[in-house]
Amino acid sequence: MKNTNLIKARESKNLTQEQLAKLLGKAGKQSVSNWENGHSKPPLSIAFKLSEILEKDISFLFSFNVQDSHTLEVSCEKRAAV
Repeated sequence: MKNTNLIKARESKNLTQEQLAKLLGKAGKQSVSNWENGHSKPPLSIAFKLSEILEKDISFLFSFNVQDSHTLEVSCEKRAAV
């Protein structure tokens, strides 16, 4: 299932998949395409970067299951402590 929230957020910043991939550093255009087409989800570290670049809440960009949400909360707490 397509991730329309991610697509709309990227397009609202007038970014191509390739431009977004370059801003992320380690990700390639194919990775961005896979996330947008629902073939995979990025690692949390990349999801955080996407959230910052696109200026959208991570929960808006991606849906996480209960375990993912817990991992996300722990990661947020660690980032806040730094």
